[in-house]
Amino acid sequence: MKPLRSTFGLFKMKKWYGGVLILVLAMVMSAYDFFNNHPPIDSHRKGNDSFKLPKVEAKKPSLIQKPKLINVEGLDELYAPRNVSEQESNVLLLWPHLHLLLSRSDALPETGQGIKEAAIAWKELLALIEEEKTTKLSNNIRLKEKNCPFSVSSPDNALFSGGNILELPCGLVEDSSITLIGTPNGSYRSFEIDLVGSSFSEEPKPPIVLHYNVSVAGDNMTEEPFIAQNTWTNELGWGKEEKCPSHVSSNNLKVDGLGLCNEQLVRSIMEENQNVSVSSGDASTNASQESSHASANFPFVEGNPFTATLWVGLEGFHMTVNGRHETSFAYREKLEPWSVSGVKVVGGLDLLSAFAKGLPVPEDHDLIVNSKILKAPVITRKRLVMLVGVFSTGNNFERRMALRRSWMQFEAVRYGDVAVRFFIGLNKNLQVNFELWKEAQAYGDIQFMPFVDYYSLISLKTIAICIMGMTMPLSGLMKFSPVSRKSHPMAYCMAL
Repeated sequence: MKPLRSTFGLFKMKKWYGGVLILVLAMVMSAYDFFNNHPPIDSHRKGNDSFKLPKVEAKKPSLIQKPKLINVEGLDELYAPRNVSEQESNVLLLWPHLHLLLSRSDALPETGQGIKEAAIAWKELLALIEEEKTTKLSNNIRLKEKNCPFSVSSPDNALFSGGNILELPCGLVEDSSITLIGTPNGSYRSFEIDLVGSSFSEEPKPPIVLHYNVSVAGDNMTEEPFIAQNTWTNELGWGKEEKCPSHVSSNNLKVDGLGLCNEQLVRSIMEENQNVSVSSGDASTNASQESSHASANFPFVEGNPFTATLWVGLEGFHMTVNGRHETSFAYREKLEPWSVSGVKVVGGLDLLSAFAKGLPVPEDHDLIVNSKILKAPVITRKRLVMLVGVFSTGNNFERRMALRRSWMQFEAVRYGDVAVRFFIGLNKNLQVNFELWKEAQAYGDIQFMPFVDYYSLISLKTIAICIMGMTMPLSGLMKFSPVSRKSHPMAYCMAL
């Protein structure tokens, strides 16, 4: 009988465990029902529905919202019918394919402004093209005056009156430089050097691509001299100010490998901040000595002439004074060097000379020799080996010509096995757009983008390369950036 008792006890234990398990599950389900699905006080219950667990297919937030098409200002004007020939419109092959992309609600944040400004620039360019067709603008004085020169200097009357001292008809490119020779005169404690951006007539004020504010030492040498750099736009106003000498170490922050502030200025200020063992009686004397110590390394001194060169790097602007690097300033969004249209100087400065060189200069596209040798071969129906998409900006004339004269002369490119195309957005500068249009017609290797060429919209160029590659019978895609000197296989195009 012992085995039977054992079996009976085991059976009773299993029933007990089962009862506990059922009780626990009932408590869990009741708690879930109360805390997660308890109806509000003012709800109207129907029968016993309120005691039922909710269905799994109850309202569930969607993780990915399907984009919708929106009305983007300027898009209709950009795609309005245009009076250009079929051959001329070859530079606009991608525009129909990009139309829906530009009007999506999930487009890049700066797409709206890029399209709005592009519509204005495109309207002005079409008017100029039409004028050129009817009046043969090759002999027009107005265009010759606004051509893109390699260098410009300021007239004497502008130097003494201040204000706008230099006009840069086609903007700046990497390695462009602006040299000023002057003397702080003490009439004001400061003077300002502004790089003024391009603007349309509809805009209230042009943007300031770089605001360079120099404050010299006071008469009693108790006021610390400094250099402040900033930007200004109609949309955002003044940006975040960057000051030199900096009271905070910025050794880790570099622009083109150069420090934001001169190391001697930073070191002197940090040494002064560390000198805290000063008696209260000698505080004023010590403050004057510290200010004098900082001023000794400052490049701008009242009554002392200086030569300052502001040059354009890959990542930002750099100021060299009397042969020594003083400050660096990284480019800010939508304020790239290509958009600079002039230089303005105001304040307590006797300016002796102003000179800019290394400016973008277009080729003479009317030369028959260049057109025949450098013109891109027509893409036939045969299968291409590769399409190479090159990122470029409107006024980078010299770099595009360098590519045309170098590796674009390889047999694979010349015989049409490899197609090379430059992807370029519109510019806010009418003269640059017109020179770019003539270049595109002469060499046949440029594709216009229907937006202004802001760096924040560079992803749209990548998509454009993918789209163009999918419309061609080819085996591979590659994008190339002359700025970084790097090429990238476009294996991810299919994912787009």
